[in-house]
Amino acid sequence: MFDLRNADLRKLNSMTKYPSIPTHHALDSKNGGLLEEPTQYEGPVIGTEKVDGTNGRIVLLPDGNWLIGSREDLLTARGDIVHNPALGIVDALRGVAEKAATLGSGGFGEVLVLYLEVYGSKQLPAWKHYGEGQAAVRMFDVMTAPVDMLDWPVERIASWRQNGGQIFGSEKVLADLAAQAGVDLTPRLFEIDGSDLPGDVEGMRAFLEQYKTTQVATSGEPGLNEGVVLRSPDRSVITKARFQDYDRTLKRRQKSTK
Repeated sequence: MFDLRNADLRKLNSMTKYPSIPTHHALDSKNGGLLEEPTQYEGPVIGTEKVDGTNGRIVLLPDGNWLIGSREDLLTARGDIVHNPALGIVDALRGVAEKAATLGSGGFGEVLVLYLEVYGSKQLPAWKHYGEGQAAVRMFDVMTAPVDMLDWPVERIASWRQNGGQIFGSEKVLADLAAQAGVDLTPRLFEIDGSDLPGDVEGMRAFLEQYKTTQVATSGEPGLNEGVVLRSPDRSVITKARFQDYDRTLKRRQKSTK
C-alpha cells in the first residue's frame, strides 16, 4: 500500500515535473531566433492561450493525500501547517487540491497530476496584464504515472521524464477533470486543421495577431497575451508560439537586411 510518509519525495518530485514545451518553429541554436522549420500537425489543432504566470501542480496520490508544487519543487502536502509561500502557488491551489482530492487517482493511473497556471498576483512579473493583482488559476494539462515507478532509481525517473515518458491526458480527459475539480481551463482560442497553420515565421506571427489580448483578465482592461499553445486533441503533439519569439526573430531579420 502506498503511504506518503514513506515515499521518496525526490523521486515523486522528479516524476511529476512538467516538461518544457518546444517552440512551434524550431529554435536556432546559434542566436535563439526561430527557423523556418515549423512543427507538422496532421488533422485538428487546438489553440489555447498561453497564460503568463507560473506553473503549479497538484499531485493526487493513491492514499488520498495530495501535494502542491511549483515547476521545480514540492511546496506542501495535505495536512501541513507550514508551507513554502513561493509565488503564492500554495495559497492559490490549496482549495483546488482539496476538491480535486475527491477524484482519487483510480481509473486514471495511480498518480494523477493536474497542471495549472497561477497568474495575476503581484508576486508575478506580468500581473498588470490581468488586472489589479489578485491571483487566479487555470488548468492546462493532466498527467498520470504508475506508482511503482517510485521503485526506480531517481536517475532513471529523470531520464524517463526528459525523454517523453510521461502520459498526458487527451483534450476530453483534461476537460472532464477540470470540470470535476471545479477549475476552468486555459481559454480555447480555435480549432483548425493543421494544414491551415502558416508554415513560415512571418505568416505565423500575422496569424497570432488576432489573439494578442488575454481572455483571462480578472479586472480592468485586458492586457497582452504571452502567446498560443498548439496541441493535437490526443495531446501527442504540443508546441508553443510566443509573441516574443516571433517579434525578436523578425526584428533581427529586418536589421540584417539594412
